[in-house]
Amino acid sequence: MTDDARRRIAFLGSGAFGVPTLEALGRRFEVPLVISQPDRPAGRGRQETPTPISARILEDVTGGGFAGTELIRTENANEATVVERLDRHHIDAMVVIAFGQKLGPGLLDGRFAVNLHASLLPRWRGAAPINRSMMAGDAETGVSVISLASRMDAGEVHATRATAIDPRETAGELHDRLAVLGVDAVLEVLDRFAAGKVESDVQDEAAVTAASKLSKAEATVDFDRPADRVRGRIHGLVPWPGCQVEAIEPDGTSHRLRIHRVEARVENLDAVPGTLFEDGTVACRIGGVRLLEVQIPGGRAMAWDDLRRGRSFPRGTRLKPLGGDGDR
Repeated sequence: MTDDARRRIAFLGSGAFGVPTLEALGRRFEVPLVISQPDRPAGRGRQETPTPISARILEDVTGGGFAGTELIRTENANEATVVERLDRHHIDAMVVIAFGQKLGPGLLDGRFAVNLHASLLPRWRGAAPINRSMMAGDAETGVSVISLASRMDAGEVHATRATAIDPRETAGELHDRLAVLGVDAVLEVLDRFAAGKVESDVQDEAAVTAASKLSKAEATVDFDRPADRVRGRIHGLVPWPGCQVEAIEPDGTSHRLRIHRVEARVENLDAVPGTLFEDGTVACRIGGVRLLEVQIPGGRAMAWDDLRRGRSFPRGTRLKPLGGDGDR
């Protein structure tokens, strides 16, 4: 492989998780080809909307780091026409991040291809590693740069970066932080590849945990759990599918409350789990959580103290999980 070929990188991605790495590749290498999913209907108007990766490339159609980049938006990256474009651009190194399609041997054979995954593999293989890590109460997570394999996220690990999970952050915020954390790891692996010094470790199959896709049925929480687990579940569900509970007042009146952010309290409260106190603290099986940011149906997200100024919650109000899976 020539020195020039080492600098010709194809990027395959769809989600926002790959944008920081894509931008870094554009500053460091030649990126003549980007492949993404087709535009999809989105928003209330259901207008055709490009993926975050496509949108980033389209921003540079008149100038910038990707002005000369070819963008392919396809349902199937394994088509012969896509492989032909890789050959035409003399691509032999590919970076794949949050792409959403399985890549076959026809696309991968003869090319160095790596994927950035949002966990410290083999923990949390699958579609929702960030959410599952938070919901499980992990204190640490990170990113892994892996080779592509026939089984999901089972490739050899070329590099990792670890970070503590901040108890104040949501899954959406951790997503953005890990996306930036992964940039250096991907660049390190590409530099090793260019120098002919690729290193990797085989994943321990005995240590694998599965990060199954989130569902709307999980968008709630049961307070009959330790406070730190309640906090982790709530934050792990934000921004999607969100976390809603039913607030039941002593007279039986009930309404929904969406919880965006909480903080755990270690002191035990002499109350049934789910009991809501005036300061926004909710009793848990062990300790409690204080509501920091909430939302009522039809309203906007706001601080608990701001909500309390305009709406009262009578003494004895309890928060209960909705009919979904509140204790997964």
